[in-house]
Amino acid sequence: MLRFGILSTAKIGRDVVVPAIQDAENCVVTAIASRDLARARQMADRFSVPHAFGSYEEMLASDKIDAVYIPLPTSQHAEWTIKAADAGKHVLCEKPIVLKAEQIDSLIAARDRNKVVVTEAYMLTYTPLWRKVRSLLADGAIGRLRHVQGVFTYFNRDAGNMRNIPALGGGGLPDIGVYPTIGTRFVTGREPLRVQATTERDPEFGTDIYSSVKADFGDFDLSFYVSTQMANRQAMVFHGTEGFIEVKSPFNADRYGAEELELTNRNHLESQIFRFPDTRQYRREAEAFASAALGQGAEIVSLESSKLNQKVIDAIYRASEKDGWEPV
Repeated sequence: MLRFGILSTAKIGRDVVVPAIQDAENCVVTAIASRDLARARQMADRFSVPHAFGSYEEMLASDKIDAVYIPLPTSQHAEWTIKAADAGKHVLCEKPIVLKAEQIDSLIAARDRNKVVVTEAYMLTYTPLWRKVRSLLADGAIGRLRHVQGVFTYFNRDAGNMRNIPALGGGGLPDIGVYPTIGTRFVTGREPLRVQATTERDPEFGTDIYSSVKADFGDFDLSFYVSTQMANRQAMVFHGTEGFIEVKSPFNADRYGAEELELTNRNHLESQIFRFPDTRQYRREAEAFASAALGQGAEIVSLESSKLNQKVIDAIYRASEKDGWEPV
């Protein structure tokens, strides 16, 4: 069993990830850390976790854990990933793990010198739904892929939310623009060459609240839009010469609709629906990470892949400041 320490009492950890780890077969939460010991103890008691620490450093120095899950504000991800790795702990860090692609080089160096597993928490890559999309594309189910369409939107005008605070790494592209990008890269095994984009920023917050993006992958295109101030919606469509695949609720399983995909043939005379009930995507993420950390072999998101994904986001920001294409 891989023993997790949770670095902070953040909402995503409390509501989603800690329950998923406790439900997993090969890992368990043994410690909670907060800068407020009372808050750490309160969360530890809630989940029957035996150890609580009043500082992150104290938990990293402890022999009660083998790995850490980091759900801190985005601007702190790189710093604490390196500190955890240097403490000899494996690291599962929330996305985005950095705010600029070049920052990942220091994480790779920390991973390699400490011989630990470090990965960015892209839960979708562990789901049977997305792995089915990948296998359908590889098997030629829709012929030649020509175009991918994506959307991820929600509405959040809370001035105190980190997603609306630039100093904490807020903004739509870091928070949700990464998902159509990692999803397309994951199922196709391809990298975009160049991007075009327009981006709108909130006049009060200064964060990007809407982006419309086109990415050229060579023999197919990806177009998507994301927004933090639009009605909730998620969808991904993979359109080929012989048919298309529609992915329902592609990123937050079951929260935006059924976790399913529909494969439709070219003339709309046949369709197949593949449903994936109760896939527990965060549990699958934790179990894959634990298998990799325990040396049992598992496909996880490498830091090298994370760097390629962040290069796309960096290019989108640059493209938003100009007309025409921007190389990735």
